[in-house]
Amino acid sequence: MRVARILLIVVVVLGGLFVAADRIAVTVAQNKAAQRAQATENLTEKPKVSITGFPFLTQVLSGKLDDVKVSADDIAAGDGSQSVRIDSFHADLYGVKLSNGFSRAIADSADGQAFITYADLSKAAPAGIKVSYAGPSASGTPRVKLTGSFMGAHLSVLSDIVLKKDTIGLHAQGLPKELTALGLEGKVRDEIDFTSQVTHLPANLELTSVTTTPDGISVRVGGKDIVLAN
Repeated sequence: MRVARILLIVVVVLGGLFVAADRIAVTVAQNKAAQRAQATENLTEKPKVSITGFPFLTQVLSGKLDDVKVSADDIAAGDGSQSVRIDSFHADLYGVKLSNGFSRAIADSADGQAFITYADLSKAAPAGIKVSYAGPSASGTPRVKLTGSFMGAHLSVLSDIVLKKDTIGLHAQGLPKELTALGLEGKVRDEIDFTSQVTHLPANLELTSVTTTPDGISVRVGGKDIVLAN
């Protein structure tokens, strides 16, 4: 009986040490992954990386992580004049396969969300144009309101939010008759219709849908075979 108790104690202690080692290993891995992401994508702040599932070490040995969660704030998504700031971003990466000495990582699938404030959309818009909440449309098409001035005249229009795989843009539903009557539609659209490319997204991760809120727009992202490192 005493031998059994001793063996039980040893097993419990060893198990506790394994758990401790496992937790230390996952903490180190999360920190290293966040540091690498920050450096590679030139982010102003280090993202948060959370590797779920237990044990972590057996997942590493198998070469595949079940679920990796990534969150980041204050991301400049674009270059130069076409840049738009992402206020917050979160993604869940499923089935992350590791290879080439852990230098290559591809997720079976991923989904997430990026939030962009109207203030940041206004900064990405042409000078003098303010982007704000327009409320839900009858057709369900996501839209925003643009206000500003053009050639000394006040401008207030509703614009559809247009998503493509890696771009987000605004397209005015209609323009004031006093401007179109003067043949200025093309010139006005050159000013208020715009598209920004969303950079710093992993390969094969695409913009899929968008919804508007009183504070900003929420963009869903998703995809398969997401290349995280190569």
